[in-house]
Amino acid sequence: MSREAELEARVMELEIRVSFQDQLLHDLDEVVRALRSDLERVRQEHLSLVDSLDAHRGPAVDEKPPHY
Repeated sequence: MSREAELEARVMELEIRVSFQDQLLHDLDEVVRALRSDLERVRQEHLSLVDSLDAHRGPAVDEKPPHY
């Protein structure tokens, strides 16, 4: 194999690798965006539940339980 053919083969291999890496980067970006969206939704649900719990919880009373 001539030097020129070797270089051409190496360049082709590098181009293939870059192509796969670009696709992987795109796929990972989609996953990160989806997870970020899910995380934001869960945060909102959590805040809503905390607010709901606070609204239903009465004032703290320092009383002994009935069995004392």
